[in-house]
This record gives sequence, C-alpha cells and structure tokens, in this order.
Amino acid sequence: MADAQARDEVVRFTSDLIRIDTTNRGGGDCRERPAAEYAAAQLAEAGIEPTLLERTPGRTNVVGRIEGTDPAADALLVHGHLDVVPAEAADWSVHPFSGEVRDGVVWGRGAVDMKNMDAMILAVLRAWARQGVRPRRDLVIAFTADEEASAEDGSGFLADRHPGLFEGCTEAIGESGAFTFHDGAGREIYPIAAGERGTGWLKLTARGRAGHGSKVNRENAVTRLAAAVTRIGEYEWPLRLTPTVSAALTELAALYGVDADLHDVDALLAKLGPAASLVEATVRNSANPTMLGAGYKINVIPGEAVAHIDGRYLPGGEDEFRTTLDQLTGPDVDWEFHHREVALQAPVDAPLFARMRAAVEEFAPEGHVVPYCMSGGTDAKQFSRLGITGYGFAPLKLPEGFDHQALFHGVDERVPVEALHFGVRVLDRFLRTA
Repeated sequence: MADAQARDEVVRFTSDLIRIDTTNRGGGDCRERPAAEYAAAQLAEAGIEPTLLERTPGRTNVVGRIEGTDPAADALLVHGHLDVVPAEAADWSVHPFSGEVRDGVVWGRGAVDMKNMDAMILAVLRAWARQGVRPRRDLVIAFTADEEASAEDGSGFLADRHPGLFEGCTEAIGESGAFTFHDGAGREIYPIAAGERGTGWLKLTARGRAGHGSKVNRENAVTRLAAAVTRIGEYEWPLRLTPTVSAALTELAALYGVDADLHDVDALLAKLGPAASLVEATVRNSANPTMLGAGYKINVIPGEAVAHIDGRYLPGGEDEFRTTLDQLTGPDVDWEFHHREVALQAPVDAPLFARMRAAVEEFAPEGHVVPYCMSGGTDAKQFSRLGITGYGFAPLKLPEGFDHQALFHGVDERVPVEALHFGVRVLDRFLRTA
C-alpha cells in the first residue's frame, strides 16, 4: 500500500516538476534535460539505474527497468512525458510554472498533462524501494521528451534507435484515462483508454495565377483554397464504430438503462447526456481547418495559398480519410501529410484491462469504469512500432465541477492534492498485480 511518505512525495514531485519549465513550442524549441535529470535522480534513489538518452542535445529521455518476480512473464511499459505546451502567464490566476500548492490544489502547466502521472510513478517506485516490493512482471519505466510535438526526440527516437531497452514489453500504460468524469446526475465514470484515433495533420497548397488585385482572376489561389477549406470544414463524416467505441457505448447504455442500439448511434448518444462527450468525437473521422496563410499585400493576388488541417482517423479508417480528402480538396488544391501517426486499438477483454478496472473500483467503489477511445494521440503510437499494446491509465479522483478534459492545454491547469493521493494508491495497487 502506498504509504504517507508516498502521498507527500507525489505532491512535492508534481510541484517540483511543474517548476522546471519544459515548454515545447515545436520545431525543436524545448529542453527537457533538467526534468529528466530530476526524474533520474529519484529513480536512482529507489535503486533503479536510469539511462539518459538524447537524439538532440537537451531533449532528454529517461529509461529504467525493474526486475519482476516471474521471469516467464512479459514486461510492462509505464511511460509519461516530460514536456508541456506553452502557457501565457498573463492569462493565469497563478504563474503557470510556480507549482504553487494552494487550498489543496497544485497549480501549473503540466498538473494534468502529465507531470502529475510522472510524479505518481516516481512516488510509487520509491515506496516500493522502502518496502522491499517487487512487481510480478518486469516494469520498464520511460520518461519521454517531445510528446507535445512530433515525438521525434522522444518516444519515436526510443522506439527506432533503442528498441532493446523495451525487450519483452507487450503492453503499456500512459496517458490519459481512469480520471473521474461526473455526468451531472450523481454518477462517477472512470474511462480507461483502449484506443486512439490516428493523427493526420495536413498541409494544403492551392496554386493559381498571381496578379493585380483590381483585375478579374479566375485562377485565384486564395479563392481555390478557401473553397476547399470550407468543403472540409463543413463535411459530415459517416459513422464508423470500432470495437473499443462499441464497447464504450454498450457499457454506457447499460449504466443509463437504455437500449444499446448501435445502428442508430446519434440517437443513442442523445440518451447518454453529458457522458456522450466521452465517445462522440470517436464515432467518426474528423478534419478541422486550423491555420491559413496567403499573400503579402492587399492589392496583390498571390500565386499560392496554404492551409493546415488537424485530421484524425479511426482504426481502419485511414484509407477512407485519404480518399475523402482527395475528393474535398478537388483538382486545384494539393494536400500532403505534415505529420502522420497510426490509429491504435487495444482489447478491452484483456486481463490487463480487468486489473486496471479492479484497481480503480477498489478505491472508488461508487465509480463505473468504462473503456473509451481517445480522440487525440499519445506516445503509445510510437511504442506500438515495437508491438506494444497501449492503454491510457493515469488515475485521478476528481471533485464535482472539476473539468479534467478542459484543463488539458487549458488556462489555470491544476490538480487536487487528494486526486494525486488517490492516483498513487490506485497505481500502486495496479502495478503490484499487473
């Protein structure tokens, strides 16, 4: 059982890691090394030999292994990332890199994404070192760089260049799952991620005839691009149910006492109230325009215009995604992947999922665990190259009105101290039996 020292340490580690500014602005503008050295020091004190690895100076990853008691068992990867998205201090109630603990809450960028989970992992492993605990199976611990951008300096680099560190790993846990979702009607739902939509970040390029802004121009690149972007933004993607999403809908329907009619998903979602938000983004592919760029002077028609699209596709849905984008962009606009990663799916009937469910239910017996598919992506995508099946499991028990999902990349990101204490207990219970 996670002891009082572990509960104290998880708060301190979360706060300390937040104070280490690991803002990832993209394009290589980040330095995770100070946070990696902090995590490595905590592992070393717990008797775990850390290996620090860099593809680019300052973009540091930490990997360590704990030997299990069953040499025949496959290894489990436990991973968390060290970088965070930018935060504008003027928008926050407290400084985003203060790590301040106020009124039972730890404030700062990374409090939920995901320095809290990094801290939980460290606190549990240090408690085990004090108590002489060993897990059943080998655990590989990885703290990664660059998850908030391309992962090229983080999990992608580790999977491609250092696969031997993950020898024997068949399953993994990382972000994001096992947090409390309050449905507004008194129910507490704990979604555990068993899938992720694929990432298809696109660059659209329209070309036309440059000319004077006062002249008739039937080959205007801006007009061509705007038309394509409008078609993409207004397109209604067809329903596509994956096994993970089907399982989520079936379990939620049972919880709400309604018919799990998977032939009329939109009607079913309407019956689930706020809980529909756990699945509604993952019953279809999606493509949202996010950036536009064209021209250099108001009276000059440019010869080229560019847009960027955040596209996501379900497991098995990439071919449909590509074909649809070809149709929507039309003959006058080219598109290419700016960044592409695979969609993932993990079995919800696996023993590991059952153990995650049991660990949550032991400390939140009033809760209802359900599987879900993440609308975005995590480092699990890169680790899947090694044949590792990933789940999202970063447990937090949150109070009513605390919108966990809105705080990802949001202003005033924070996590309750009691949520961290719960997370340490659940993670300790799960990892002992995993």
